[in-house]
Amino acid sequence: MSNLVQNFEEYSGWRRGVAQAIEQYRAWISSSDFADSILDQRIMRLKERLVDDKLTIAFVAEFSRGKSELINAIFFADYGQRILPSSAGRTTMCPTELMYDESMPPCIRLLPIETRSEALSTTEYKGNQHIWTVLPLDTKSGDGMLEAFKQVSLTKRVTKELAKSYGLYDESDPDAALEVDDDGLVEISQWRHAIVNFPHPLLKQGLIIVDTPGLNAIGTEPELTLNLIPNAHAVLFILAADTGVTKSDIEVWRDHIGSGPGRMVVLNKIDSMWDELRTPEEIEQQIKNQIESVAHTLSLEQKQVFPISAQKGLVAKINKDAPLLAKSRLPKLEYALSKELIPSKKGIIRSQLASDIQEITDGQYAVINARGRGVSEQLHELKSLRGKNQNVIEHMMKRVTLEKQEFDASLMKMQGTRAVFTRLSTEVYTTLGMDILKEEIKSAREEMEASKFSLGLKEAIKKFFTQVKTNLQASNRKTDEIAEMMAIMYRKFSTEHGLALTAPMPFSLDKYMQEITAIESVFQRQFSTITLMTTSQKVLMQKFFDSISARVKQSFSQANRDVEAWQKVVMAPIEAQIREHKNQLKNRMQSIQRIHVATDSLEEKISAFEVMMAEVEEQKKTLEHLRQQIQQALAFEVSAV
Repeated sequence: MSNLVQNFEEYSGWRRGVAQAIEQYRAWISSSDFADSILDQRIMRLKERLVDDKLTIAFVAEFSRGKSELINAIFFADYGQRILPSSAGRTTMCPTELMYDESMPPCIRLLPIETRSEALSTTEYKGNQHIWTVLPLDTKSGDGMLEAFKQVSLTKRVTKELAKSYGLYDESDPDAALEVDDDGLVEISQWRHAIVNFPHPLLKQGLIIVDTPGLNAIGTEPELTLNLIPNAHAVLFILAADTGVTKSDIEVWRDHIGSGPGRMVVLNKIDSMWDELRTPEEIEQQIKNQIESVAHTLSLEQKQVFPISAQKGLVAKINKDAPLLAKSRLPKLEYALSKELIPSKKGIIRSQLASDIQEITDGQYAVINARGRGVSEQLHELKSLRGKNQNVIEHMMKRVTLEKQEFDASLMKMQGTRAVFTRLSTEVYTTLGMDILKEEIKSAREEMEASKFSLGLKEAIKKFFTQVKTNLQASNRKTDEIAEMMAIMYRKFSTEHGLALTAPMPFSLDKYMQEITAIESVFQRQFSTITLMTTSQKVLMQKFFDSISARVKQSFSQANRDVEAWQKVVMAPIEAQIREHKNQLKNRMQSIQRIHVATDSLEEKISAFEVMMAEVEEQKKTLEHLRQQIQQALAFEVSAV
């Protein structure tokens, strides 16, 4: 088992352990009198985040660099043969995602290239199942799978005009004439996108592998530029050891990948340097020279460049040839990938979950402590009544009645604040709502259609981004108003009625502002240098805008869900403590009333409250135990053997 596979399985085991600890906490809350539908939804969202957690690795290269072979070597060697087609020339003609969704049978879903004529992105088409061509995948037959995978290599020949309308042929390209055959036709991919649903052990655990076409496709397929590559947790940029870094390699690295976490350069096909006429030392020096050259050209540290032979690594794994596997240097890449990718992803989700669990359990502690204080106060009151006459009891009744009246008056005032809260909550969506965004997209498309020049097209998109960011800022100001109002309410109830309320849960739309800015910067890099707009470039820019609008819609949709969840959560702590305080006041009044009527029940009441106090202490212990279980699950690390 490779280090990458082992680490991924350990990561999946860690997620299961955390999910189990969270479920135990949820089960205890549900069975207790602290049960609350909003709290249950929050805990369920934490579990869903763990279950839905994905790790994406994208493989990017010019054709014939051994990209598909590398995927075979790392992930599919256990099948004893190649699963992805790998041969001279181009084998991957469209972006291909390998994943697993247990709700679907093993299959390959193929999006026809004709969909490029519509104003929808690949992401949006993922929700329209009937558009896709679906081929069954026989996972028991290696040859059958290989044949099915060959679908991603299929091409067709179309007229230049049709290829141009798809944004796949640029007449201004100096090499464009080389793409046209004797019949005046252009070869294009038969498919726009492929999704392989494959029950591989790692894919089952949340790994997604993205296999990209040649580098020229990165500039023409917005899904790669705007979504798949930027969002990948690791990007392996594959070069050939014998050719080094080409001009197109440099452009793609600079414009679409860049150095950063999880970005690695693979110098493949080092076996081409295994020359019997050279000494091992000479071969090693030649490889070292190429590493230095690549690192210098791409402005990388040399340790980020990994020389390997994917083909020899695959052969070695299939034949269980340990010396050849070591010579291929594939294990070093797998080790580096696992060390770079998994701990980083684990750290992110661990900190997010730890923060959310802290907020949730702090809220529960506050309610339990409030209950404990209430029971303790009532117990103290009841014990103070021992041997007292009816006048003292009547006085105490009046005091509790007055407290209740003051609390009820505060609740009446709170209704006014609730009305303002509802109004502001609604106003957030006047600028964040999906309908207003659809109008902005429609307006931008109309301006683009009306424009005949590159400047007008770029201005329409620039105006779109400006308006989107303005809308986000307006919504952010409304959430700030809500947060400030809730903070005042929290302080008021804490001061006047002794509720243990900390500052309300903060919220910001800043991360969505950053997402929109990142999307805009990708677009600017892609089209900033265009001054004269050809027909194909105009089509391409419109295709990019289709994907841009889809990405922005995704961001706004998630922002809407986050705002809605926050609006529910921000009221939850004060509502929980108000319920608890009301119950305590009610219990105090009932207890004193009964004692007022029958003084002989005083000792029974004291005994009952002592039992309640013991129950509260037990609840504190259980909550602390469950919180520690979650913290231990989050902190768990597999010991190195």
